Formats: sequence, C-alpha cells, structure tokens
Amino acid sequence: MKKLYILVAMLLASITALAQDGRSLYNKYSDYDNVEAVYISPAMFRLIGKIPDVEMDGENVNLGPIIKSLSGLYILSIKQGAVADDLAADVNRFIQKGQYELLMEAKDSGEVTRMYTVGDDSVVNSFVMLSHDGDETNFICIDGTIPRDKLESLIADAAKD
Repeated sequence: MKKLYILVAMLLASITALAQDGRSLYNKYSDYDNVEAVYISPAMFRLIGKIPDVEMDGENVNLGPIIKSLSGLYILSIKQGAVADDLAADVNRFIQKGQYELLMEAKDSGEVTRMYTVGDDSVVNSFVMLSHDGDETNFICIDGTIPRDKLESLIADAAKD
C-alpha cells in the first residue's frame, strides 16, 4: 500500500511539472539574472481595447476586437547560454503537450524561429513564438479568445501593404 501512495504521488508530481503554460514559463524564468521579462494583464488589454483605431504605416487599423479578447501577453528574452537553452527546451515541451499547430518556421545562420497557434476553426486560444540561436532565446505567448476571422482579416490587411 505504501508503494501505491508513493507511485500516485510521483505521478501527480510529474503531471503538474509538465502542465506548463505561458504564465508558468514566465513565472519560472522572469526572476533569473540576465532575463528581460514583460507581462501585460487582461486589465491593460481592456484599457487599450477602448482606443478606437491605431495608425500603422499611414493606415487606420482597428485592433479593438482582437485586443479586448486577449487575456495575457508573456515575453521573455534570455541572453545567457544555459538558461536560454533551458527555456527553449521547456517551450518545446509546452508546445508538444498543448497540441499547437506550426504556422511558420524560419532558419537563418543558426537561428530558428517558430510560430504556433492552438484553437479551432473559429477561435485562436493561444499564439506562441520561439526564437532560439544557441546564445539567446526569445519567447512570446499571447493567450485569449481571438476570433480567427478577425485575426485573419487583420493579417490580410497588413499583407496588402
């Protein structure tokens, strides 16, 4: 019976250790030395979402519907070898467990950048970008309930220019 309790405790510990998301990765790495970290809360998104239009390259773009739907933005930039490698490994595990879909991959002189989303045909629940070149790792995670049609429309409008 004692072995059963130990086995169950180990199983629960491993499940919680693997259940990472953008927030937990941010919390894990944001206090390390040589880490640049930014978090934007849902309250800030609601405030920004009240701004009607944003001018980008001379064009008015209404980001309100997308911004209001965001629930968190986590950014980490690490320029230290071992910690940067650890973050890249943790993000890759996070991606594999979350059933993210690869949107884009770019490779250039040893730097690999990948963008992922998870959601369904109507909603994007999370966007993750990981850029890693061995010495530096950059991680961006945007969580929310983003209407896919509004996101695609915004991207299409930006691509026209």
